[in-house]
Amino acid sequence: MREPRSEASRVRRVADRGRYDSDTIHSILDAALVSHVGLVSGGRPIVLPMLHGRDGDALYLHGSVASRLQRTLAGGVDVCVTATIVDGLVFARSTFHHSMNYRSVVVLGRAHAVEGDEKVRGLRTIAEHLTPGRWAESREPNPAELRQTSVLRLPIDEASAKIRTGGPIDDDVDIDLPVWAGVLPFATGWGEPVDAGDLPPGVDPSAAVAALRSH
Repeated sequence: MREPRSEASRVRRVADRGRYDSDTIHSILDAALVSHVGLVSGGRPIVLPMLHGRDGDALYLHGSVASRLQRTLAGGVDVCVTATIVDGLVFARSTFHHSMNYRSVVVLGRAHAVEGDEKVRGLRTIAEHLTPGRWAESREPNPAELRQTSVLRLPIDEASAKIRTGGPIDDDVDIDLPVWAGVLPFATGWGEPVDAGDLPPGVDPSAAVAALRSH
């Protein structure tokens, strides 16, 4: 098994669930819709949910240029980005051994602001992460909108994944208890598209939206 880049990203609790290869880390980031960004600002910890997108070994984040979080991150402070996907609830015979099947990633590093062509590429990466094909269907940001938007690039250098799969792990003494044990899988899905209130008649959901709906 590949080792972590440093001790900072090593999984210690149930260490055999840790993964450090890029393929695993990238696949989880690509599957997660939302990440949580943590940093220390003004002497206090702050964690906020954000949209993200991955391009190779870089993670892109975006927000308003007026955002304190964006300004702080752009200053090169240490940041921790996490993403988690829930795959199921694990029911044991004892509440102590109840658990969850999941896939998660932690990325550590320092982000910096990007401009010009990379700024546009970062926004496209985030948009395509959410809905592949949507960027080509929509109007691209104009210069005024780009000036109002901050795009940050975080290298995926220091990162780890942690994955739990399988059923419950009960104590031998509990095996014969008449209590159901097993896994309740969890899955998400998209509903029917809801038209905007001011959508002109005859405008149907685009190909990208329809494709996402069918997954």
